[in-house]
Parts: sequence; structure tokens; C-alpha cells
Amino acid sequence: MWPSPSVSSGSFELKALIHPDADVASSTIGRGTRIWQFVVVLAGARIGEDCNICSHCFIENDVVVGDRVTIKCGVQLWDGLRVGDDVFIGPNATFSNDKHPRSCNTNFVPLTTVIEMGASIGAGAVVLPGIRIGGDAVVAAGAVVTRDVPANTCVAGNPAREMKREPS
Repeated sequence: MWPSPSVSSGSFELKALIHPDADVASSTIGRGTRIWQFVVVLAGARIGEDCNICSHCFIENDVVVGDRVTIKCGVQLWDGLRVGDDVFIGPNATFSNDKHPRSCNTNFVPLTTVIEMGASIGAGAVVLPGIRIGGDAVVAAGAVVTRDVPANTCVAGNPAREMKREPS
């Protein structure tokens, strides 16, 4: 398909597919990961195996992305974000790492936001800094997440609240 940089691991080479119009400075990209056009990945980022990072995404230095993660178009992952295995991040989902952003403030400490294994973040959702989204949780499209989301729950709305479960 495209020429891809090889990422060496022991005695064999692991290949990632990196579109020629992507700007990838990180050498820590897992085998089978696909990075599409107009994606920027800074040098310190760590991306797992078999991920799909769609066009127009930005991944900062202190970001860890697990294996088999899908990141749809228009997503920016800022310093302090930890994304577990098998996570889905929908188009234009928004993350932040500073509760009180100010122009030219270089002294702020990025807050850590964690998305645990198997969670799904819907299109256009907003996740405030310092939040933990539990394993297999679902954040509905357009939700504004202002507090932690427990594992195996679905939240929606502004602010995001747990949705009632239908009896099975």
C-alpha cells in the first residue's frame, strides 16, 4: 500500500501502515497499526498494535494508546491521556488536560485522563480533564463528561448522567 517505517523489535520487524501525508515522529507504533492522512503523532507518543487512527487527528507526546483502538477523524489526544485496549473514540470527540487553561501558561501540570479497556466514546463527546471512564462504559454522542464514569455503564447528556437500564 504505502511505504511504512519499520519499528524494530528483537530479531524481526513489525510494520505499521503510515500514510505518506501523515507526520509521525514517534518510533513507538505497534504492528498492524494504520495511521491515515493528515495525522500528527509527536515523538513521545506510544501507540499499540492493530490500531486505526483516522485522518485529521493529533496525538501529543505524553499519550499512551493501547492495542486495537479506533480513533475516528478529528480527534486530538493531549498530554496525560491513557487509552486502554479495545477502546473506540468517535469522530470529533474532545479531550482536555487543563481545568483552568490560560494563554501562555507553561506552568500547568496536565491532568491524567484514563479510558479503560473496551470503553466507547461517542461522536462529539467532551471529556473534561482528570476523568476516569471505566471498562466497557459507553459515553453517548454529544455527552459532556464532568465526572468519572463507572465500568459497564452508559452516560448521556450535558452534564453526562447514567442512563436507566431497561429490564432484560
